[in-house]
Amino acid sequence: ENFKPAQVLGSLKAPSNHLALNRKLHFSIAKDDNVHFEIDSLTGDLYLSKELDYETNSHFLLQVIIKDYNHPPQNSTVFLSIDVEDKNDHSPHFQDDFVVIGIEENVPLGTLVYTFNAKDGDGGFLNSKIEYSLEISNTGENPFLIHPLYGTLTTASPLDREITRSVILTVFAEDQAINLTDRRRDSLAVKVVILDTNDNSPSFVSSPLSYVMEDVEVGFLVHHIIAKDPDEGRNGQVTYHILSGNENKAFVLDKITGLLTTAQFLDHEVQECYSLTVMALDDGSPALSATQVLTITVLDVNDEAPAFLKQLYETAVHENRDPGEFVIRVEAVDRDAGLNSLLQYEILPGAGYEKFKMNLDSGELVTAASLDRETQEVFSIKGSSCHDLGSPSRSSTAQLCLTVLDENDHSPLFAKTQYQISVTEDLEEGSPILDLSASDEDAGLNGEVMYSLIDGTYGAFAIDSVTGSIITTKALDRETKSQYTFRAVASDCSTHFPRSTTVSVVVHVDDVNDNDPIFLQNPIRVFVPAETAVNETVATVRAEDVDLGSNGAVVFNLMMAETVFQINGKTGDIILREPLSSKDFSTQLLVTASDQGITPRTATAVVVIFTEEQEEGISFSHNLYEASVPENSAAGGH
Repeated sequence: ENFKPAQVLGSLKAPSNHLALNRKLHFSIAKDDNVHFEIDSLTGDLYLSKELDYETNSHFLLQVIIKDYNHPPQNSTVFLSIDVEDKNDHSPHFQDDFVVIGIEENVPLGTLVYTFNAKDGDGGFLNSKIEYSLEISNTGENPFLIHPLYGTLTTASPLDREITRSVILTVFAEDQAINLTDRRRDSLAVKVVILDTNDNSPSFVSSPLSYVMEDVEVGFLVHHIIAKDPDEGRNGQVTYHILSGNENKAFVLDKITGLLTTAQFLDHEVQECYSLTVMALDDGSPALSATQVLTITVLDVNDEAPAFLKQLYETAVHENRDPGEFVIRVEAVDRDAGLNSLLQYEILPGAGYEKFKMNLDSGELVTAASLDRETQEVFSIKGSSCHDLGSPSRSSTAQLCLTVLDENDHSPLFAKTQYQISVTEDLEEGSPILDLSASDEDAGLNGEVMYSLIDGTYGAFAIDSVTGSIITTKALDRETKSQYTFRAVASDCSTHFPRSTTVSVVVHVDDVNDNDPIFLQNPIRVFVPAETAVNETVATVRAEDVDLGSNGAVVFNLMMAETVFQINGKTGDIILREPLSSKDFSTQLLVTASDQGITPRTATAVVVIFTEEQEEGISFSHNLYEASVPENSAAGGH
């Protein structure tokens, strides 16, 4: 069919015999058949006048008329059959220049995607036989196969729209001309769009942790929950829901935007952590979902002041201990967290606070100096303070009441360094004479005083151990003992190492006129010569009174008025006032010896005066003598 016009295709010749050589022939083609061919009327050469097209007409039957101009003229008709041989002059042809195909991603392998049908205008079998092939536009894996003969495009590997949304292919259609260089081809651009199916669940991309301050206002944005669904359209549209953990309705979740906000005030001290189970749900059919546990930590704000476990701490500490003695540990709690709950302790200035110091971190209180209970027994510290390390800091105070425990570090102390007292000797047994009082600054048994007496009281005195009252235990007799010197002891009642103090007590026994004067001789016999001169002392009476002072000062008198004799009241001298009347004169004088007490006591003696010598008899002045001797008296005592 690719034969060029004006070329001789062939020639119609007369038979090669002698008859034909002399003939004149005229060749012509019937009018209906002379479109593509012409014939030389003289020579019979057949020419191509118009290009042939196998695909238009592959066979021609020409009626050639041959006229013979010899005589007699003869006409003849020849039918010329011409077969046009196919030349591969047509390329395969697709109906479309670009094809867009949709296929769902979840189809099984081998699923028919599309059937390509290219046409080839050539008439020959091989020239019009088409084979199909594929090329992918990128370097990725080709998930499709094309049947080379049928042009069917099928899936060769699983499709995933979320990985590959579309594939651009070039489909080739090539004829199968024998000569490879003559083969012709056409191509078609194909876009295979992978259609979405709801095969992906939403996936959370937002953090599962969130932090919010406890003092935020209601409506504060706490967290933006974000979940991605790689599916398309409604399959990838995600809504958000709280499944659990929000029973107290503390939060509100916008189901469209995923914005989580506070619905009420938060309090770290009430609940410091929330665990919300959040669901992301797509809008596919059936819908797919995913869940996430969102942990919301409520961050502390320093909104809580420290609170002491007690508002009043009471304790006791011994006196006289070295500085650093442990006293008490105070403790406070702060419901806040972190630095907001880290506490430091101190003592606020006040009376006596300088005697103590407090550990800043532990709250332990120790002494800063040795304490003396007798100086101060109770310390009432109004300001034991603790503050947290928040900003701004919060603080609180508690009161400390510290009692200093007594140690027996003081001896009893008498009011005087020595006691002297005078008592009359006529006191009855059991009479109080002196109340001793000793004080002890210590406390309790350490300050409770008991009294006793030591040294020689000669059994005359005793002391009440509790009251300190000294009493007589027997009748006193100044004439026997006029002064007692002994010591009184004041002892505390400590059970460990009691302490005591002594004081000297001097008791002077004052005289009472309880003794009569006693004549040293009674009766008294006096010899007086008859010639004794007037005013001559003829005798002297002697009397003693053991009482003291005026009670013991003796005055003499004559009981009967007497003219011959006179007595000196002080000396007891008897003086002759008149001459004696005879040589055998004798008389008896009654002489009284009186003391000068308020109520005088008197004794009487008989003085016998005579002028003739007479034998004198010996006689005692008393018929009975009585005396008291104290035990333990020294030898030679009177």
